[in-house]
Amino acid sequence: MLGNLRFYTQIVSTILAIIFVFMNFLGHWTADRFVQIVFFFGMVFAIFSAGIETEKKLKNRS
Repeated sequence: MLGNLRFYTQIVSTILAIIFVFMNFLGHWTADRFVQIVFFFGMVFAIFSAGIETEKKLKNRS
């Protein structure tokens, strides 16, 4: 149960990070350059983390 919760938490946080970065890109909200860079690298980190969790889940399945 805890593994599923961690997996879904990673997926939701990744989707939210992607939405925040693209909302900034489209101009729905503005931020300082530093905050933009932090959100971008946070998005990249979240995508890789979700990929690692997905890989773990697929390895356990087979």
